[in-house]
Amino acid sequence: MLDIFDRIEKDSGGPIGQYFDQAFGYYMYPRLEGELGPHMMFNGKEMLNWSLNNYLGLANHPEVRKADAEAAAQWGLAYPMGARMMSGHTRYHEKLEKMFADFEKKEDAFLFNFGYQGIVSTIDALTSRHDVIVYDAECHACLLDGIRLHIGSKYKFRHNNIVDCEKILARACKEADENGGGVLLITEGVYGMTGAMGILDQIAALKKKYNFRILIDDAHGFGLLGEHGRGTSEQLGCMDEIDLYIGAFAKSMASIGGFVAGPHKIINYLRANLRSQMYAKSQPMAFVLGNIKRLEIIMSPEGDELRRKCWEITHAIQDGFKKEGFDIGEAEACVTPVRILGGTAQATKMAKDLRENYRIFCSIVVYPVIPKGMVIFRIVSTAAHTMEDVNYTLNAFKEIKAKLDAGYYDGDDVAAMTIE
Repeated sequence: MLDIFDRIEKDSGGPIGQYFDQAFGYYMYPRLEGELGPHMMFNGKEMLNWSLNNYLGLANHPEVRKADAEAAAQWGLAYPMGARMMSGHTRYHEKLEKMFADFEKKEDAFLFNFGYQGIVSTIDALTSRHDVIVYDAECHACLLDGIRLHIGSKYKFRHNNIVDCEKILARACKEADENGGGVLLITEGVYGMTGAMGILDQIAALKKKYNFRILIDDAHGFGLLGEHGRGTSEQLGCMDEIDLYIGAFAKSMASIGGFVAGPHKIINYLRANLRSQMYAKSQPMAFVLGNIKRLEIIMSPEGDELRRKCWEITHAIQDGFKKEGFDIGEAEACVTPVRILGGTAQATKMAKDLRENYRIFCSIVVYPVIPKGMVIFRIVSTAAHTMEDVNYTLNAFKEIKAKLDAGYYDGDDVAAMTIE
């Protein structure tokens, strides 16, 4: 009989894991230190940081830091102790849920202790074996993990392709009708790797022809998109057609957790059936009170100003990359993927050059996350960045691109990844 550990130890580690020993601490699991913001320390050097999903700059907002500190001092990190259903429920959890429901113009909302697990459980709880799931091919891993738990049929449509979406949806509705089930369509508001917005308005319009429900994960749209920051559905004018809206705290709110908002009876059903919330500790009071302060800022005139600043930086850097001839794909939101043709070895050398010589830190994305032969440098704009940061970064990438074209980063030697 095969020993599981023996098999794993003999495995190369996969496309990413095979480089783990050389890459750990630099390309994988890098240690960013200092105050969260556009300028942080990495390996003892100050870096211009484009790698935090801190869109509105709330991570170091003085009122947020004060609320976090006071809540932790008053309540500690243990209270309330236990899962929500048993002993971990407070009026402050209820207050935050009502705030989210009102903000998203839904009847009710339920708080997640962690966004990823909450999304997985929501999909699992909503669907039975007779139901059919339809989903965008580029859905986030948390959505895919929830979809994998579904024991019934599941069909994906080509990314942001409404023609293929309708084709798959028609098939799913027919199958569900024959089996006595329903259809749940799952998509995203903003795709965090590409910065592309989902086609929520086009999908919502299909409700006139087909009977299905829509669940969206709007982690990168909540707090940022729309006139008041209510998300991608507000931006695209289809809030009423979105049946279940999921927002995450790890992006615009610079925190931990998430929520799902929708009809009161459905939310109550989820309260009684979400395994990740029923069998896990409630979100601590320090986070709940801190998240209340964050949402208050998002809903205030200051939130409008922070959104304006973030979009100013986003448009400036995206327009600049386009002007210099870089491929940023479908980016419309505040994530800008700078796409460059090249392999893993070239990517690591370019990233090292950016970090060591230009003092710019941004995440690099390679196969298997994206197709072979391409590298993405992922730029995340925030309200805390400045136009000086933008101009410096554009000039650095212009030089990096010239070096790439001249063969400066050629060669497949993995040893080039080693940092002395």
